[in-house]
Amino acid sequence: MPFDLCRKIIENVSHVIVGKEHSIELLLVALLAEGHVLIEDIPGLGKTLIAKSLARSIGASFKRVQFTPDLLPGDITGFNIYDQHAGHFTFQPGPVMTHVLLADEINRTIPRTQSSLLESMEERQVTVDGKTYGLPHPFFVMATQNPIELEGTFPLPEAQLDRFLLRIRLGYPDQQEEIAILERFREKDPLRELEPVATPEQIAGLQEARKRIRISLPIKEYITGIVSATRRNPSLRLGASPRGSLSLMRAGQSLAALRDRDYVLPDDIKTLALPVLAHRLILKEEERLRGENQEPILEEIVRQIPVPAPGT
Repeated sequence: MPFDLCRKIIENVSHVIVGKEHSIELLLVALLAEGHVLIEDIPGLGKTLIAKSLARSIGASFKRVQFTPDLLPGDITGFNIYDQHAGHFTFQPGPVMTHVLLADEINRTIPRTQSSLLESMEERQVTVDGKTYGLPHPFFVMATQNPIELEGTFPLPEAQLDRFLLRIRLGYPDQQEEIAILERFREKDPLRELEPVATPEQIAGLQEARKRIRISLPIKEYITGIVSATRRNPSLRLGASPRGSLSLMRAGQSLAALRDRDYVLPDDIKTLALPVLAHRLILKEEERLRGENQEPILEEIVRQIPVPAPGT
């Protein structure tokens, strides 16, 4: 299968990133599904490093934007400036004109600037002064936010959160992994020596091939059963939208491809339900004040939905 290349990408990124193969796999899931990823974790766990390593492994252009309260939409999308010699305005592309965009600490900028990414993430284009410019293909956004330090931040609105295919957390390394990190970075930076093992054109081809991964009617019913149950749960004010169902289906196809199958299994859906759906659910106010969160609720929903029989 053409997806053998994905295993090479995961192995290549793992030359820099220690002990996070599952997180790297989820990034590949989102990339193949033409989605975007929100990485939510504390500073210092390698969020920027994993983004750079993935971009370099696929031979892609990479830009990083540090989101701050004074950042303006034009600082991301680009802007027109007047060229006195030519006598007309010319477009100066912003950092969004890249294959891989790292939106660092996206919750530290104002909602107006956050929303300037919406068109890019959904339509793969930007519009400046009435003129539309296409983005490179593939186009992949990895946004980060710190869930602990919330003073002076602007929480992402539901419409923006829903644009992210996955939300993942890297988590702390265990002791052996941390020792391996110390050893790996003791004398040199392995990122500097990382060579590409794929091209953006190959990734675009894999994205097209992913669409041909078979997904049976019982698996579709399983997906919609989970999503429908989120809309009826008494602890949730809002459940997942049809975009959540589509995202879970596409992510399931990607994970099946990474695992060398041309069909989706129920286990693919169970594995992806939390990273795909949890950030799309909105708790009722009283549940939030009691300290509840979406993930245990979603885990219980998944446990209650009947799993399709093998071979269906």
